[in-house]
Amino acid sequence: MNKYIRFSFFCFFFATCAIHVQGEKKTKSPVYEAYIEKYKILAIKQQKTYKIPASITLAQGLLESAAGNSRLARQGNNHFGIKCKDEWRGGRMYHDDDAKDECFRTYPSVEESYVDHSLFLAKRKYYVSLFDLDIYDYRGWAHGLQRCGYATDKSYGAKLVSLIETYELYKYDKAKIADKIPPVDDIYQIKINGGDDRKKRPAAVNWRRRILETNGIHYIEAQENDTYDFIAYDTRMKLKRLLKYNDTTGERLLRKGDRVYLQGKRKYAAKGNFIHTVKDGESLHGISQLYGMKLNSLYKLNKIKDSYTPKPGDTLKVRK
Repeated sequence: MNKYIRFSFFCFFFATCAIHVQGEKKTKSPVYEAYIEKYKILAIKQQKTYKIPASITLAQGLLESAAGNSRLARQGNNHFGIKCKDEWRGGRMYHDDDAKDECFRTYPSVEESYVDHSLFLAKRKYYVSLFDLDIYDYRGWAHGLQRCGYATDKSYGAKLVSLIETYELYKYDKAKIADKIPPVDDIYQIKINGGDDRKKRPAAVNWRRRILETNGIHYIEAQENDTYDFIAYDTRMKLKRLLKYNDTTGERLLRKGDRVYLQGKRKYAAKGNFIHTVKDGESLHGISQLYGMKLNSLYKLNKIKDSYTPKPGDTLKVRK
């Protein structure tokens, strides 16, 4: 190899290296930076409550929603590409993904999308192994999400890591905020007064469930084709607790409009209610739900047995 050839070779080699290095250098998108600034607090809240790294939540939000510009994000506030699944009973829209016209969840706000994403990971067995990882191990989480099947893209984990490192999202994993939101399995974190369940306000009921009140107790109304399982999922309550509050084993089918209590019922009906006249089709359980009083108290107050079946026109005491 003569000097000219050697010189040409080295010029070509270094030029190639320079191009490669330049290609590897990542420029930051102002659109991505604006998204991060807008939603970083939401991501930090998810880490604080559900133990999902804020960097992972932000990176997935960026990737899945194209920094809030995808059709799902713009029209349905769905920032994580979560599909409907069997348990979903909220809004929906249809979008081509792995197949044509697949069903995707929609939300009234981006915040609901962030919370539902956290619940989606926290309540599914596929992702259990992720929660054994260190909260600061964003690489483990990113590649773990891919292995657990969150996305079919084989480079999904690498893309998340790239976003986290390009935009330094890992710094949000160590950020602190004063705000508190309830954990997955307990909606009774914000107390109004005292320590009684009835003195604690449900703080994280899903947006599809409007909280009502009777006899000083919070309840929601069952929707079409509702079940106690669905309600427990939406209200982030343990099913066993929900059934206990409503004097039922869960075998009783819910009808649209039925009251489902989120707190323990009282011994008697509210002041001003003393007698109930039975209407056609009413049951003792239904009457106890109507007044927010314990079923056992209704039996004791009227000195009746389990075998008693109320008839239209019968009168029952609901308060001493």
